[in-house]
This record gives sequence, structure tokens and C-alpha cells, in this order.
Amino acid sequence: MGIPAIAAWRLGLRGKSMLALLSACLIALLPATLMGRQALNGIREGIGMAYARNLNELSSQKILAPVSRELALSLRLADSEFVRQWMGDEGNEQKRRLLFTEMDGYRRAFRDHSWFLVVDSSLNHYFGDAGQSGQTPVETLKAGEKKDAWYFASMRKIDSFNINADTDVAVNQTKLWFNVVVKDGDRKIGLAGTGLDLTSFIADFLASDAAGVTPMIIDRKGVIQAHRDTSLIVMNGGSGAENAAPTLLTLIGDVVSRHALQKAMQTAEQQAGHPTTAWVVLDGKRQLIVDSFIPELQWHVLTAVDLDAARFLDTGWIAPAVVAVGLLLTLLLIGFSYAVDVLVLRPLHRLQSSARAMAAGHYDVALPTGSTDEIGELSQAFAIMADRVKRYTEELERKVLERTAALEATHREMATAHKKLGDSIDYASLIQRAILPDRQMLRLLGPHHCIFWQPRDTVGGDFYVFREDDANCLLGVVDCAGHGVPGALMTMLARAAIDHALSEVGPRSPAAVLSRTDASMRAMIEDGQMAKAVATNMDAGLVYIDRSGRRLLFAGAKISLYWSDGETVEEVTGNRRALGERKPGTYADRDLPLIPDRTYYLTTDGFLDQAGGEHGFGFGKSRFIAMIRHHAKLDLALQKLAIAETLARYQDGHPQRDDITVLSFRFDDAPGNTKT
Repeated sequence: MGIPAIAAWRLGLRGKSMLALLSACLIALLPATLMGRQALNGIREGIGMAYARNLNELSSQKILAPVSRELALSLRLADSEFVRQWMGDEGNEQKRRLLFTEMDGYRRAFRDHSWFLVVDSSLNHYFGDAGQSGQTPVETLKAGEKKDAWYFASMRKIDSFNINADTDVAVNQTKLWFNVVVKDGDRKIGLAGTGLDLTSFIADFLASDAAGVTPMIIDRKGVIQAHRDTSLIVMNGGSGAENAAPTLLTLIGDVVSRHALQKAMQTAEQQAGHPTTAWVVLDGKRQLIVDSFIPELQWHVLTAVDLDAARFLDTGWIAPAVVAVGLLLTLLLIGFSYAVDVLVLRPLHRLQSSARAMAAGHYDVALPTGSTDEIGELSQAFAIMADRVKRYTEELERKVLERTAALEATHREMATAHKKLGDSIDYASLIQRAILPDRQMLRLLGPHHCIFWQPRDTVGGDFYVFREDDANCLLGVVDCAGHGVPGALMTMLARAAIDHALSEVGPRSPAAVLSRTDASMRAMIEDGQMAKAVATNMDAGLVYIDRSGRRLLFAGAKISLYWSDGETVEEVTGNRRALGERKPGTYADRDLPLIPDRTYYLTTDGFLDQAGGEHGFGFGKSRFIAMIRHHAKLDLALQKLAIAETLARYQDGHPQRDDITVLSFRFDDAPGNTKT
């Protein structure tokens, strides 16, 4: 299968159907996934909370029993009559012997096999364990010593006991100390108690192999008493001694988390025995803290659980479930694609093949039938349409043949008429050219003249006249209203009127010829009863050349005479009224010298009005003057070529508007010589 076929399949109905099913599945899976994830998170948090509560309760029980036992033994030791009597009379040997006999039994009973006594009257500090009897003081405490601050703070601030993690410099041991006040009545006479090795205590009661679980012990102020990270434990914090060590609350930078933990601690103290929970940001992670308060020890046992790291929920089933859903979705897509192919695409493909055959003009193709569903109905509709299209096509072909035959007959008639009309116009062109005095002018004037005559159509309304008068002559140009056939017909009338005028007044007064021609035209128009709306006027410019007298006479009806010697150009204007207008014009001869090296020009308005250039403006008088100044010195035959080239270059593809005639002449020699 090539790339175009693959692209067509992707853009076809099969691909669109699968895309629609996949989109529907994704649309359904998206909220289901979000809801499932939300539910899973809720279940995870619920199970995680139960998990954290169980861990916290286990830690509390592990701590409460041994610590309570050690505290109970320490309280009984402090309440011993032997201890009170000895502390009241420290130097009495008999009391001393009885005391240390009893202390040996306490040593064996304590978990850490150690004890301590401090006599307030002498500030002597006694310590006994398996390695030493403790019958002699290990040190004498001093009020100003920082290392002894625990004792003085305890005697000053506690009434019964405290539990304090501290390093005893005298015995070089770091323990969790049980400091119990020894009283004689209401008078404090010393301290007695024991200690648990801090490292062993943490290992036995706070150690946890569970990932993401951090157990710890804090007092009511938040001072850390026990933690797996011993650097966080505040030494001598339980004695009440003044120190600047941070509490757990100060280690929590988030205000919301700090308030949540404070509230949980307050609730735990109010509801001792009932763990409370709080969500806090600890070590940069959102963690669940469960707090159990032990009133006997004045401790908060905390268990912090990072639910993202803790392994309390088996997630091994999630990946197989995702794979199963993916496989199920794939099977669903395959099944749906097969069903669409069998039930929809194949019948549509057969219907498409039939439709293509119909489009190619084969209306007898068999359409798939037998199905009663929408495709079957569509096939039946196609069959009906094919039959109708076949009948309409046959009817249309019959009408097309009839119309084609009629059009061909009409075309033949029009071609015949067009040929006749063309032949007539060509014949009219021959007639019009026959009235032009080309041979007479060539015989008499020779190279002293040139004519640029270019009708817009085959025939036109411009012509030029010439009448010989011995060695002299009359010549000029005439522009009849209209062009084409109407203009050519007007030239017949105009030529007849001019010939009639010349026969009556002769050629030596161009003004008289124009006046008589104007009168003749008016008479012919009135006799012919031509409508006033028809344009019958004509422009004319006539020049009588007296070669022997080296002069010329000019008269014009809306046509000017131009002359140039290559440096100067002068325009001799004619009368403003054309011949044949409603009001007759008055025409006068202009007497001008016939000077050698001057070239004279007569032109109809077709040259000046011809559109061209970049903006389609008319050629204009200024361009015409510049043209004749530039070419005035050339031979007249070359001037004709230059005039034609200048006009064609300016016209530049624009259609010709009107008939164009330019007549020029120049006499540089004596009369009778036609050679330059």
C-alpha cells in the first residue's frame, strides 16, 4: 500500500470511525481515571491513616510499659525510708550500710542496672552500676556549673519527677534519666532515680524498618526527647533548664502545619488515650502525624508517615490493570473496526464503485441490494436516481443534437452573411482608396510630400484631397464624423461636395472652397432629410501652394497647420467651426511664406486623441509638436516611418480610437523640379 493509499485510509470512514471510538473511550476514561485516582488517593489516605495509627499505638505500647516500670521503680526508690534517713544523716555509717544494701537490689531491678542519688544538703552525686558500687560520690555539684544545671532546674521546677535526656559528664554516659524528687514531708532533700541508655532506648523502642515512617517523642512544650536523628534531641530539655534549643514546632517552617500540630497536641492532651492526627509539611514533604499523649510520662509519642514513601499498600496490581485496560481497549477498537468494515464500509465501497461507473456514463451498472438498513435504502435511492439521470441524459442528448444542428445551420447562414458583408466592406475599401489622389500627388509632388493614413477599420472617415493647378496645387485632409462604414459613406458625400466646390470656385482660395463645401453639405443633408441626431459634420484643412510665388494659403475648419524647421514649431489655427454644423462658419485664408527647409503638417484629431502610455492618456498636441520638431529635418519618406513608429510605441497595445491621417510637405527646390 502506497503513501496516498495510507493517507486515504487515515482520512476515510474507517479511520474516522476508529478515531471517534478512540475519542469516546478517551473521553470516558478521562473522568473515570480522575475519579479512580481521587478514590484511590482517598483509600490510600484512609489506609495510610489507619497504618499510622497502628504504628503509633505500637510505639506507645512499646514505650509505655518499660518506661512506666522504670518510673515506678524510681518513685519507689525515692519514697524509700532508707533513702530519706540516709539523706538526712549522710555521715551515719549504719544508715549508709543499710542504704547501699538496698541500692544493690534496685540496681539489679533497674533495666539499665544503674541508679543515682543526689543529696541536696551536701550536693554529693552518687552513681552505681554493674561496674561501680556507688558508695562514694562521683562529684559534688555546683550551682554555677552548666553541666550541673539539670539538678538545680529539676529541684526548682518539678514537684515529683521528670524524664530528661542528657549526658552526665561525671559518669560519661548519655541516658534518658528518670529524676524523682526525694521529700521529707514537704521538704525536698534530694533526687533519686535511674537512666536508660539513650542509644539502646532509641534502638529498642523507636527503631522502625518501615520506609517513610519516623517515630519520635516530644514533651508538652515540643522539645524533642527521643528521635532516630540524635542531633535533634534537646539534651537536658526535660529538666526545665533554660536553653535556646529548637522545638519540633520551630523546625516546621510552614505556619499552617505548625498550627495544625499545635491543635493536634492540645486535643491529644485533652483526650489522653485517643490518638489525634494532623497533616504537616516536615522535611519538605507532606506527612501525616499521629499523636498519642501519655499523661503518666507527660510525653507526646509522635509517628510521622510519608504516604508517598511508606509501603503500606500493595500497588503491584496497578500496572497489570492498566495493561489489561489497554488490551481491552485495543480489542474493542479492532472489533469495532471489523464491524464497521463488514457492515458499513464494504457496502459503501460497492455503492461507491457503482456511483463512479454512473459518473463515467454507465447507467446500467448493478447497485448492491438486499440490505434493509440505511445503506440498502441509499442503494435503492441511487438506483432510482440512476434511472432518472439516464432518461434525462438521453433526452438532453437528443435536444443537444437538435440544438447543435440548428446552431450549425445558423452559423452557416451567419458565415455566409459575414462573408458577403466582409466582401462588401473590402470592395468599399477599394472604392475609398480609389478616390484618394495618391498617383496624382506622387506625379506632381514626388518626394516633397508624405501621407500617413491609417483608418481604424477596413474603411474609415478620413481622406485627403489634391487638385493640380499648373505648377501649383491644392492639398488637404478631411475628417468626417464617425468611422468604419458610416464614416466611409460620409467621405463619399464630402468628396462630392469638395469636388463641386472646386468646380465652382477653383483651388486658389482654400477658404472659398471650405465655404462652398459647407453650403453643399447643408444642401445635401436637407434634401436627404437626415435626422438632426445624426452627426454629419466634418473637420477639414486645405492649403494652396503657390510654388512660383513661394507662398501658401491655408484655411481650416477645426484643423490647424503646423510647420517646423527642426528648431521652431508654429501652429496656424483654423476656424473653430466644422463643416456641416448647425450654424455656418466663416473661413478666411491665411497667407504664409513657403520657406525652404520648413516642413508643413496637417493632421486629423485621431492622431492627437489616440490613447497610450502608462495611464492611457491621449497623445496630445504637446507630444505631436515635440515629435515634428525632432523629425522635421528628415526626408519625408523617413518621417512617415518615424511618425508610425512613434505612434505605435506610445500606443503600446491600446486599441486605436479613431481614423488617423497626417499629411506633410516640404519644398526646397524651384518649381517644376520634383527631386529633392
